[in-house]
Amino acid sequence: MYLSRFKYIPLIGTVRNYKKGYVSKDVIAALTGAVVAIPQCMAYALIAGLNPVYGLYTAIVSSIFGSAFGSSKHLVTGPTNSSALLVASVMTGYMGHDNAYQILFLLTFLVGAIKMLFGILKFGRLITYVSHTVILGFTTGAGALIALGQLNTLLSIPIKNAAQMPTTDKLYYVLTHLGQTNFYALGLGLMTVVIIVVCKRINKNLPGALIGIIIPIVFIVLFSLEKQGVKLTGNIPTSLPPFTMVQFNLGTMKDLFSGALSIAIIGCVEAISSAKAISNLSRQKIDANQEFIGQGLANIASSFFQGFPGSGSFTRTAINYHSGAATRFAGILSGVIMAIVLLFFAPYAKYIPNACLAGVMMVTAYNLVNAKEITKVVKLGKLKSDSIAMWVTCFATILLPNLSYAIYLGIGLSIGLYLRDTNKVPFKMLIPSQGKESQIIETEVEVVKGKVDILIIELQGNLYFGSSEDLEDKLETLVEKSRIFILRMKYVASIDITSLNALKIFSRSVKESGGSVIICGVRSNINSILIKSNFYQDIGVDNTFMLSEKEIFATSSKDLERAREVLNCELGDNSGKSMSCDLLESVTNL
Repeated sequence: MYLSRFKYIPLIGTVRNYKKGYVSKDVIAALTGAVVAIPQCMAYALIAGLNPVYGLYTAIVSSIFGSAFGSSKHLVTGPTNSSALLVASVMTGYMGHDNAYQILFLLTFLVGAIKMLFGILKFGRLITYVSHTVILGFTTGAGALIALGQLNTLLSIPIKNAAQMPTTDKLYYVLTHLGQTNFYALGLGLMTVVIIVVCKRINKNLPGALIGIIIPIVFIVLFSLEKQGVKLTGNIPTSLPPFTMVQFNLGTMKDLFSGALSIAIIGCVEAISSAKAISNLSRQKIDANQEFIGQGLANIASSFFQGFPGSGSFTRTAINYHSGAATRFAGILSGVIMAIVLLFFAPYAKYIPNACLAGVMMVTAYNLVNAKEITKVVKLGKLKSDSIAMWVTCFATILLPNLSYAIYLGIGLSIGLYLRDTNKVPFKMLIPSQGKESQIIETEVEVVKGKVDILIIELQGNLYFGSSEDLEDKLETLVEKSRIFILRMKYVASIDITSLNALKIFSRSVKESGGSVIICGVRSNINSILIKSNFYQDIGVDNTFMLSEKEIFATSSKDLERAREVLNCELGDNSGKSMSCDLLESVTNL
């Protein structure tokens, strides 16, 4: 009850439930994440066309506020590839101005305000259209994308403007320039990979990624491997994010709004997709609306500390989780550690080999591919909707130039496949037969061969306009197949006027051919619709049986007894009885 008053500040709940055992896990994860984030965020700033120091400012402030107010306890907020590219496109016309950075900070504020508004207006429900298989496909594709994107860094093959080059182009370049591989760098990167794997096998709590980065630094210092062409992260600026008041201008805000909206939308999708992808592993429930609010506050705070728009980072979030982060404090501490590094440890951090960071990301990429879940989806059917959505999203994530496009494609495909599946009405055909000791056996059939006396049609789910044509077509083929049709509707949750008209047409066609339609298992909400639509005038009130809550099988007995009456089966009179009459007589006697 106490915590419900602070539902918009999840950090309070984390503080009240924090345990001593979480400290070491969060600190190790924060250290590992900070080591990876420093060079990465500097690179993203360069992609955005900014001084690298602004990438660090953004990472420090965003990670603290995003982790404190967001829903996910593992999502790490900061500069991302997509946000940096979008910022570069929006700021293209402003970077030559004297007030270019003031405009940039205003853009950051607008993006944060829009994201926060999305959360307040409960737009998070729209994210429910991102299905589990889309997230699985995105995760798998992102794992491949991370691995392929880091291949040139692991091999230390220099590529001009590599950050702005599509992954497929980078892969082609690497494969055609393998002769330029620096084996010293490759050895250090593979050393990091081996250390991480060995540490995990010895003890899952060992900070494998952190150890895998520290040990190669010793080799760098002892043997001066940078002279052998091993690339290091280089000098890191030593200054904290300074507070700067955002310069608000209505005219500029109007000009920036369209760009800010696009950055906000894509940022929200990227953040929630990343959070949900990790939540599939951590089993944490994600509140999309709260995450929007957290992302919004992170960007608003960054705008006052010289940051540019950021979002939830998939790479750093995955590293945070796989490094053992227990709570949201790992993300907060990551920001604090980056600030401390800027102040006191910048001279030592510059010795980190880029190849070792690539090794950490290679292991992370491998862990993102959930082979068991993929196998489950494939076993359900290679051409089923889930499998198609998963593979299309996976390859789109790898091949398309922007991760957001892959998510949009996956969502659109999921909705399209869902509509394709839902326009097929759940439909069963059952023929009653005599069993042992007067039992009735209902045999499901795919096709009715010849003509039978009684045919049970079991309808299920929501009968709506999208499936009405399929319902009408299936019923039309059965008009001449039986004398008595029993429509079992106890599993029908709802019905609209279009599907109801399909049932009317069927009942009239059966009546014209000399047959009868009996409806059983009618729920109260369905019954009120049938009454208002005058449906009973077509089949007769005597041919309808409501669903009894106390006697769940009562309607099945009543409809068979009604069928006996329609077929004129007289009990005790054995002359000229059909097999169906014998069957129905046994039910009545029972």
